[in-house]
Amino acid sequence: MSERRPDHFSIAPFLSALFYGLAGTGTMAQAQESGQRNSGAPVAISALGRLEPEHGIIRVAAPAMVGITIGPAISELLVDEGDDVVEGQLLAVTDLADLMQSIADEKRASLKLARLQATAASSMAESDCALVETKMEEANRRKEWRETNVSTREEYEQALADAVLVQAACNAGRADAVAAESAIEVAAAALRRAEAELARTEIRAPSSGRVLEILSRPGETVGSKGALEIGNVARMYAIAEVYETDVGRISIGQPAVIASSALNAPLTGVVEHVRLKVRKQDEIGTDPAARKDARIVEVEILLDDPEPAAGLTNLQVTVVIGS
Repeated sequence: MSERRPDHFSIAPFLSALFYGLAGTGTMAQAQESGQRNSGAPVAISALGRLEPEHGIIRVAAPAMVGITIGPAISELLVDEGDDVVEGQLLAVTDLADLMQSIADEKRASLKLARLQATAASSMAESDCALVETKMEEANRRKEWRETNVSTREEYEQALADAVLVQAACNAGRADAVAAESAIEVAAAALRRAEAELARTEIRAPSSGRVLEILSRPGETVGSKGALEIGNVARMYAIAEVYETDVGRISIGQPAVIASSALNAPLTGVVEHVRLKVRKQDEIGTDPAARKDARIVEVEILLDDPEPAAGLTNLQVTVVIGS
């Protein structure tokens, strides 16, 4: 009887050994690793980890308002969980929007008034200044006529006084026009501030991604945790927590296999980045004898296919690197 060959490679024995090995201090994984070392085969590194979008979960907060110490309340929510959003998209509006809109309208009206006043001041200054030359010519003629006794001294002095008064009015008008122009700048600055404060009543997406969770709905105050969470699920990662003693054997580009009972099939990926900080282990198992105080380094593994993991952010997984 001929030997029956399997149609495909089964990873069930491999995953079984992986799960048992990660339950405690890794004795089975260590035995497998020891066997691989003795046989000269590449050593695979096993670790627990989690799934997360590129750059992790982004908590979108409400912009801070000057002089307001507590978070605003949501008045209008424009997205829901599972919606895909793009950078800059309006996600929600806070209850301060109507107040800030009224202030902005007031400042806009003030700017319009300032411009009208500046136009009027400029016109008045031009009118007064246009009379200066005429009044001075009249005073000079009176002076010449006085020398020939055609005009009296009183008429000359009156004409000269009129010229001086018109010149003073011209100077004052020009000063008023300059002040009016400055008032326009002040009003414009006040409007820009009001519009900036109005914009801060809007919550917009800081980057493209998918809405993972709504943290504040209409009528609820936006707390320190933010209004909602988004993540770039188009690029999903497995964050493996590798023991600090093993991280020296991790290199960029190494293949990895990611498994969980919540996944229909194991996922594959490659090591993209090794984080630069040693920390205490986070994804601990249920074994009371496990090394809960173990120190690890997080390794970012970019998944080849993000779709199966897109709805499973923070799922605990088992990872084998270099298999």
